[in-house]
Amino acid sequence: MITIKRYPNRRLYDTSQSHYVNLNYIRELVIANQDFEIVDSKTLEDKTRSILVQIISEEETSDRQSLLTNNLLKRLICFYGNDNQDYLQQFLEQSLTTFIEHQDDLIKITSEINKNSPFGIFNNLVEQNLNMWNTFQKKKEKK
Repeated sequence: MITIKRYPNRRLYDTSQSHYVNLNYIRELVIANQDFEIVDSKTLEDKTRSILVQIISEEETSDRQSLLTNNLLKRLICFYGNDNQDYLQQFLEQSLTTFIEHQDDLIKITSEINKNSPFGIFNNLVEQNLNMWNTFQKKKEKK
């Protein structure tokens, strides 16, 4: 478990590697599925959640395509303080976990669907024709 201390000046310090880090470093830890915690340097209060929300906020406002649409954000806001908040939290967590676990399977299925679609069949036909043309050109050059 990596412990990262957050100082009053908002700087983050990785105690396992003895150096200051930035939000991108934390993001990379998340992507690498590395266990870590972020604590306040004085009170040792857990600050992991607030830093993760900050990373999401920066990702959502960057030039990259947003993951959370305005409509989705509005619907999520409606659940705060609602009786169904706990159910939604569990549902979202389980859904995302299941999606991640089966992501490779989904990619294979969509790849097969695309391969058998009219565009996929057309693409295969073009590849075959190109291969035949290249073979023809090679035989022509040998003569």
